[in-house]
Amino acid sequence: MSRLIVVLVGVACLLGCSTGPPVQEMSDARQAIVAAAAAGAATGSSPEYDAAQAAIGRAERHIQAQEYARARLAALQAKHHAAAALANAQHADASAPPPH
Repeated sequence: MSRLIVVLVGVACLLGCSTGPPVQEMSDARQAIVAAAAAGAATGSSPEYDAAQAAIGRAERHIQAQEYARARLAALQAKHHAAAALANAQHADASAPPPH
């Protein structure tokens, strides 16, 4: 996990040179959150989904404050957490016994 944080911080530093808001990263994160929800991840039942929701909220606040490097990092974190929530939901669905 700490390796991921180091990578994300490095990416944020590299992307911090850009001057505009992280439009693509926000879009990617929102799409990943929607996909996780569609697969069955839900607020309160999935820590990764909750973390994704919190991260996208932070990203939105950073954009409003024009802190675009921080917004980009938070959006990347949201996408990462949403992807993990999606994988967990798919795994849980595949492991569930068939309906009667």
